[in-house]
Amino acid sequence: MRLSEARKDHYRKLAKRQGYRSRSAYKLIQLDNTHHFLKPGSKVLDIGCAPGGWLQVVLEKLGPQGRVIGVDMKEVEPLEGAIILHGNIEHQEMADSIIRLMNGNLDVVLSDLAPQIGGIWDLDHTKQISLSRCAFSIASRVLRKGGTAIFKVFEGELLHEFKTDLRIHFQDERLSKPLASRQKSSELYIVCLNFSG
Repeated sequence: MRLSEARKDHYRKLAKRQGYRSRSAYKLIQLDNTHHFLKPGSKVLDIGCAPGGWLQVVLEKLGPQGRVIGVDMKEVEPLEGAIILHGNIEHQEMADSIIRLMNGNLDVVLSDLAPQIGGIWDLDHTKQISLSRCAFSIASRVLRKGGTAIFKVFEGELLHEFKTDLRIHFQDERLSKPLASRQKSSELYIVCLNFSG
C-alpha cells in the first residue's frame, strides 16, 4: 500500500472510531490547530458541508454559545446545534437567503466545495475555482471585519488570480495542505485572515 493510500485509510478508520461523518474532518482540525480560527461562541458558515464532518468539528470547537449554519446541494442528516440549508450557492436566490440569514456578522466562513470531477483537469480546475469565487462572493457580504475565510482550491493557472483578488479583502492569506489531504492531490486550502471589507 502506498503511503498516501495508507494515510487515507488511517483517517477513514479514525473517523469511524471517533464518530466523524467523514475523514475530511481531520483536514479542518489540522487547519484550525495551525491557524486557530475556530473559537468558542463564534458564528460560522460552512459551505459545501455534506456529509457533515466539518460541521461536527465546528460544533465541538464553538460550544453551546456558538452558531453554525451549513449549506449543501446534497441532503445532510441533521446535527443538533446546526442549521442546515439545502440548495445551490450558484443560484442567486440561495446566496441571497444565506446573506439575509447571516446579517453580516459572521466570524468564519468555510468552503470545502468541489465539483463533480470529470477527469479533464483544466475543466475541473476551472469549475472548482468558479465555485470558490461564489463562496467568496457570499463570504464578502457576511463576514465581520477581522473575520476569517477558508477556501478549498485546486492547483492550476487560475489559482494565482484568485489569490490576488483575495489579498484585496484580507490582510493575510496563506496556502495550506493538511496532512489529512492526499499528498499527491492538487487540493489546497487558502486560509484568509483579518477580513478588511
